[in-house]
Amino acid sequence: MELKGLRFAMHNLGCKVNSYEAEAMSEAILKEGATLVPFQEEADIYLINTCSVTNIADRKSRQMIHQAKERNPDALVIATGCYVEGKKEELKKDKGIDILIGNSGKGKIVELIKAYRAAMLENDGKIEDYLPPVKEEGEYENLFLSKPLDRSRAFVKIQDGCNQFCAYCIIPYVRGRIRSRKIEDCLQEIEHLGQEGISEIVLTGIHLSSYGLDFQNLSYEYASRNAESGEALLSLIEKIGTIPSIKRIRLGSLEPRVITENFVSRLKAVEGICPHFHLSLQSGAAKTLKEMNRHYTKEEFREAVYCIRRAFPLAAITTDVIVGFPGETEEDFQESRDFIEEISFYDLHIFKYSRRKGTRADEMKEQITEKVKKERSKILLDLALKDSEKFRKQFIGKRSEVLIEEVRELEGEMYYTGFNKEYIRFYIPLQKDRALEIGGVYPVLAEKAMEESLLGELFSE
Repeated sequence: MELKGLRFAMHNLGCKVNSYEAEAMSEAILKEGATLVPFQEEADIYLINTCSVTNIADRKSRQMIHQAKERNPDALVIATGCYVEGKKEELKKDKGIDILIGNSGKGKIVELIKAYRAAMLENDGKIEDYLPPVKEEGEYENLFLSKPLDRSRAFVKIQDGCNQFCAYCIIPYVRGRIRSRKIEDCLQEIEHLGQEGISEIVLTGIHLSSYGLDFQNLSYEYASRNAESGEALLSLIEKIGTIPSIKRIRLGSLEPRVITENFVSRLKAVEGICPHFHLSLQSGAAKTLKEMNRHYTKEEFREAVYCIRRAFPLAAITTDVIVGFPGETEEDFQESRDFIEEISFYDLHIFKYSRRKGTRADEMKEQITEKVKKERSKILLDLALKDSEKFRKQFIGKRSEVLIEEVRELEGEMYYTGFNKEYIRFYIPLQKDRALEIGGVYPVLAEKAMEESLLGELFSE
C-alpha cells in the first residue's frame, strides 16, 4: 500500500541520537511518496519522536502527541522514542495514538504504517488498539540516512544503550544496554553522505565511549569491567579519516575515562578531527559525583581536560552540569562552581535536577526546592556566558577553517554563517564579487567578538 500523496509531518524532541533517528524514519516515509509538511499544518500522518530525560521532556512529548490529533482527528498519529518506552502501559490507553514504537523497531516504521492502513480498510475504517510491540530485544537496529536535511553536516548514530546506571538517569531503562553498529555499516553510510556533499560527520550515540565493547563480549559484566577502552571508537575514527570527501569528524559526548594519552595522540593524527570535546561532568563536587554514581572523580576529570589541552591547546571543551541533585548542600554547590570556573569550559549545558521514577535518586531524601535549583542554575549560567566569551576572544586575529552552512540576515545585513572546527559560529559578510558554496570550507580571519559568535572576513595571504 503506497503512501503517495499523503501529507506527512514530524516533530522531534531530545538528543542528537533522536534527531538522527527521526530524520532516518522521515526519509523512509518520504521515499514511499509522502509529502513533507510543517508539523503546525494539517497532515495525514504525524510522527512524534519523544524524549523522557526530564519531566519537561515528558510534558512536551504529551503536548505534541495531543496537538497532532487536534489538528486532524482522522490523522494517523505515531508516537515513538524514550517517553513511549517508559510510559508504554499508560500510552496504550491513549486514544490519540494509533501506533506506538519504543526505541527498537523504528526501522519498521513504513511496514507498520502500511499494516495499519490495510487494517483500517479491512475493518471499514474501524480499528481498535493497533499497537505493535513496543520493544524488541536484540542487536543494534541499523537505520540508514542517505540524504540529510542539512547540506553541510550530518549526524551519524553509531551506538545505542547505556550500562552506566547513574542515580538520576532513566535512559538505561528506556534505551536498554549498549549496542554498537558494525564498523562496515557506519562506513557505508558515511561514504554515501560524503558523495552527497556532506563535509562534516558528527558521531553520536547514547553512550559513545562504550562503542564496540559489545563486539568483544555481549555480557553486561564484561562491559562494566572494561569501562571505556576507546579502541573500537578510535579504529572507526581512523577509518573515517581516510575517506577523501569527509573533511571533518566531530565527536559527541565522551566519558572522561576514555581520554588517555594514547586516545588523544591517535585522534590528533587524524587530519579531519575537530578539537571540540564534550566531556560529561554533571557535578564538580566530590560527594555529589559519588552519590550520582558517576564512574570517575573530579581529579580524573581534570586530568582528562589537561590531557586534551596538552595535545590541542585551543580545544573547545564543553560539558553538562546538573544543579539541585538530592542532598547537594550550599558547600557542595560552591565546590562544583569553583571546579567549573577552574576548568573554564567553552560551553556549559545546565540542567535542573528532574526526578525520574524508577531511578535511585528519586527515592533519595533531601530533595532540593525548585527555587534553589533556579538560583543555582542562574549562577552557573552567568559563569558560562563569561567563560564562553573569553574562549571565543582567543581566536580574534587568528585564521579558522569555517564550514559554511547558510546565509542569514543580521541587523539588516546579509552574512554567510558557519562553524570552525572548535564549533564557534562565524559571520562573514556577503561579497558581491565572490559567492561561497554552502557546505564548503573556507579560511576566515576572526576580526571581532559578537554575541555568542565571531565576525570574520575571508582570509587572503
